[in-house]
Amino acid sequence: MQATTAPEKIPFLRDPTKRSILYQLVTMAGVALLGYYLINNTLINLERQSISTGFEFVEKEAAFEIGESLIDYSAADSYGKALLVGFLNTLIVSCIGIILTVVLGTILGIARLSTNWLLSKLAAAYIEVFQDIPVLLQLFFWYAFFYEILPGPRQALDLLPGVFLCNRGMIFGVPHYHPAFGYAAAAFVLSCIAVWFLRRWAIKRQDATGRTFPLFRASLLMLLGLPAIVWWLGGAPTEMNVPVLSGFNFKGGITISPEFTALLLGLVLYTAAFVAEVVRAGIQSVGKGQREAATSLGLRPGRVMHLIILPQALRVIVPPLTSQMLNLTKNSSLAVAIGYPDFVSVAGTTINQTGQAIEGVALIMIVYLIFSLSTSAFMNWYNKKIKLVER
Repeated sequence: MQATTAPEKIPFLRDPTKRSILYQLVTMAGVALLGYYLINNTLINLERQSISTGFEFVEKEAAFEIGESLIDYSAADSYGKALLVGFLNTLIVSCIGIILTVVLGTILGIARLSTNWLLSKLAAAYIEVFQDIPVLLQLFFWYAFFYEILPGPRQALDLLPGVFLCNRGMIFGVPHYHPAFGYAAAAFVLSCIAVWFLRRWAIKRQDATGRTFPLFRASLLMLLGLPAIVWWLGGAPTEMNVPVLSGFNFKGGITISPEFTALLLGLVLYTAAFVAEVVRAGIQSVGKGQREAATSLGLRPGRVMHLIILPQALRVIVPPLTSQMLNLTKNSSLAVAIGYPDFVSVAGTTINQTGQAIEGVALIMIVYLIFSLSTSAFMNWYNKKIKLVER
């Protein structure tokens, strides 16, 4: 019998697995030492300059006003509440901007591939123009449009009954508060949930029997009919809070400021041009045979796009679309250039008044990190949900 020999012992530094672990440990130790040096050096210099550190300043009185706020705020409130106002302002701009960007970008991307020559060229011209103009210049343009081109409140443009446009922004009427509107809003939310369950049922029914269900008409009836019925049962209130010109400004209604509108327009129109190219590339990634097969079955172009093309294109669209969403959120920090009180603007004012530069910049970094990670987590979940499962 042939004797078995013991495996040769590999020296530690020649073992790739052990050597890679050693390199990683050394790198981590180096990073930790560098971080300790920077933090310790910073604290020593701050103490030498008699500059206080910490986040105690958030409880002190802010002593500055903020032009726009989603919550009640005054100069007597704390810096913490002022930062919360800036956080909410950035959040509302980002959420509305992302929704409008996805809708507009999808429409432009589909129009770019249209067989209609004029529609295709108009979409291509839009994409080329808005991609090539820096977003900051677009913000300046829309800001100047409101303040330099639009008339004052006394000569405001009467777009619709109760809707005015001037250099103070867009002013429009809203219903007076009544419990029936709250009940109708709750009914609308319940209708959305019911439509979601109805859609799942309709899909399972079609897969099992092949019979289609008029989902669009049923959903529209539920979304509009149920809130209308609840509003009618609540007394059918119709009293409106209509804006009225008083002196040099309007009173009543709701005013959307020029700063908010300029920021939203600039971000949406700029980012939608990139989203349109993402959608176009995703649609073109689907083989032409898919469209030809669907057409041969007698499906209309709209249903071909909705049922065949877009579901397959989403696996290509979602990753770069996530990047564009993140770009829009981070570009919202340019709001400081046109005077909109976003988080960066409020944090900058806080830094100037308190001298807590390191803490202020750290808060800005943390807030945008939260926005970015939240968006990425949601889009990663959605990407896994819609991915094609191979049999």
